Amino acid sequence: MRILVTGGAGYIGSVLVPKLLARGHEVRVVDRMFWGLPHYADEPGVELVNADVRRMPEGVLDGIDAVDHLAGFSNDPTAEFSPEANWQMNAVATETIAALCKTSGVRRLVFGSSCSLYDGAEEDGLLDEHAALAPRGAYATSKRYSEEALLRHAGDDFEPVVLRQATVFGASPRMRFDLVINAFVKDALVRQRLILHGGGRMWRPLVSVNDLADAHVACLEAPSELVAGETFNVVGQNYQVRELAEVVAAALVKLGKPVALEDGPLPKIVRNYKCSGEKLRKRLDLELPTTAAVAVAELVELYGKTPVEHLGHPRYYNIAWMELLEQVRPAYQAMQNIFEPIEE
Repeated sequence: MRILVTGGAGYIGSVLVPKLLARGHEVRVVDRMFWGLPHYADEPGVELVNADVRRMPEGVLDGIDAVDHLAGFSNDPTAEFSPEANWQMNAVATETIAALCKTSGVRRLVFGSSCSLYDGAEEDGLLDEHAALAPRGAYATSKRYSEEALLRHAGDDFEPVVLRQATVFGASPRMRFDLVINAFVKDALVRQRLILHGGGRMWRPLVSVNDLADAHVACLEAPSELVAGETFNVVGQNYQVRELAEVVAAALVKLGKPVALEDGPLPKIVRNYKCSGEKLRKRLDLELPTTAAVAVAELVELYGKTPVEHLGHPRYYNIAWMELLEQVRPAYQAMQNIFEPIEE
């Protein structure tokens, strides 16, 4: 197939695109490349389109068989930084892409949504796809709207597949340290201590970025009767935050680097919920096996010897990178004049 991936140079996309190429698919990536060109840029079978998904270039879906839509604001801090841009990027753009798919004859669209739609739910136990939605904040609200917009367009000529992704963890070529397990590894390496707000008693659904990419591949390739118009939770395991901290601390102790666990106050917004991923596992016979311990060991191996000052670089944190780009934008625009030739 020829697959268009929006946000293909991001944290998840940088893992997904090579998997698609390895399976013989051709990939067209639409991304603003804010973090630079992806590592796979020169691979055969890939085409890069530097564009904003709010303004998709004319003809960008020509020859495309399926779309995987990952682009957009990725968490609460970025959404709160600019709620209007978040709405345009996450909600309006998604509906626009759905309409483009229909007019271009692209039937399959896999959408990266979020388990944060359950965030304010009062139900106990494992939340499945039928649980009440209770999104809090601009990010989750925009994801809910996007899901509803996609499913409104569903029909014989358009097959949206909604993936409610758990909190993602693990190594990616476009690395992030603003996700709970990744952040714990970074804090343990840099500060040798981890702060557990509320004692770390809150539950979180998690999935490794590698397993998540496999789920996207499976939903792109699956027969229509299995996935068309369906919503799936993508969850590897559910963990208490304290358990995650203990896994990280144990990994550092093996390197002779003890890590202190310290209780902290509850945050203003307490996230505490567990989700079931059984529907996806049973429907597609797909396991998401990567545990927190396996991912932590890999992260420690990759970054254990990295100078601590490098781990704090803004490029690893979506909100910090966004704020930095906004700060330097006027200077960058002014600098462009320096490189313009002067006519004699």
